[in-house]
Amino acid sequence: MKSNKNIAVFIDRDGTVSEEVGYLRNIAHLKLIKGSADAVRLLNERGLKTAVVTNQSGVARGYFTEEFIHKTHERLKTLLSEYNAFLDGIYYCPHHTEVGNEEYRKNCNCRKPNPGMIETAAEELNIDIKKSYVVGDKVSDVQLAHNVGAKGILVLTGYGKGEVEYFRNNGNKKPDYIANDLYDAVQWILKDIKK
Repeated sequence: MKSNKNIAVFIDRDGTVSEEVGYLRNIAHLKLIKGSADAVRLLNERGLKTAVVTNQSGVARGYFTEEFIHKTHERLKTLLSEYNAFLDGIYYCPHHTEVGNEEYRKNCNCRKPNPGMIETAAEELNIDIKKSYVVGDKVSDVQLAHNVGAKGILVLTGYGKGEVEYFRNNGNKKPDYIANDLYDAVQWILKDIKK
């Protein structure tokens, strides 16, 4: 029996869709990685749900506010729209387990690699998590994928090149695919879905 649930691609923000700049504190510094908007548009055209899932512990650390994150995400949507691309959802975790004031210092279920953001998105967007994908430039993105039963793809943009060594030298479950960038990851996903 065919599921009426959607397949989704959960995409990390910094270092995957937008350039890694450390803790983004100036919206003008938000720039798309070359090809990432084309990648999102390709997913849109194929009917896959696209959602950004991003840890933003800069809130807990006091570097910026949640209001700043919302403004940043509005800017991200605008940049993508210039390429006729859109996101079905944006989910973020403002928490950190060890730093920040009490409101944000907690061991939450939403900080990657915990599943909270994906579980929320799955409910809101009617997603079949087991048929979905997580794309990011960190070990935590790949671990998140494995934690929820999705496929995990590591991109070599952002911190990705350094993270490859981590997979080689540790016993962590490896990515299902290592992509040059988000566009390469999407090409692999589209082929994988056809299998």
